[in-house]
Amino acid sequence: MTSDPEDAELMVRSLDGDEDAFVQVVRRHEAAVGAYLARRVGRERAEDLLGEVWVAAFASRAKYDRSFPDAGPWLFGVAHNTLRRHWRSRRDEEPRANVDADMASGWDPWAAVDNRVDVESVLRSALALLKPQQREILTLVAWEDLTVADAGRAIGIPPGTARRYMHEARRALRNAPGMAALLTDHNAVREAK
Repeated sequence: MTSDPEDAELMVRSLDGDEDAFVQVVRRHEAAVGAYLARRVGRERAEDLLGEVWVAAFASRAKYDRSFPDAGPWLFGVAHNTLRRHWRSRRDEEPRANVDADMASGWDPWAAVDNRVDVESVLRSALALLKPQQREILTLVAWEDLTVADAGRAIGIPPGTARRYMHEARRALRNAPGMAALLTDHNAVREAK
């Protein structure tokens, strides 16, 4: 029984003229990259941007570093750059500090729905205080399930720098206004279960 080819192999096949190879890469990562975009700009706009991501990835696939078998982090990098171009083109509209459009739709770890608005407000405020690269590393790790090194690769920084940004983001979040009470409430709810 043959196993599915790695993304790196599919990229090589794509460059060699196999039209279906790149489509396989897209199918593997479409949901994750689409969710990444939707958390930052909303579902409708994400659909348009996702098309731009695939066009850009296809055009730049020769630059893909084939020493990485998984194209996911590279595709998140393409999506990240697509978002940056999108936000630059819309300077007249505030991108809400590049924090997600609808806070990971459906995400609600707190039992009391009444507190959701307050919780999201505290989290948004805390995330907005982070430097853009710290925020991007944190969200790529927390929401997109990338390793810190892969998150760094996605935004074009070395793994050591990514680890430093992650550490700084965690420290800043712990010290952000309202976060201590929020974490205390969250821990109390979890312990009560």
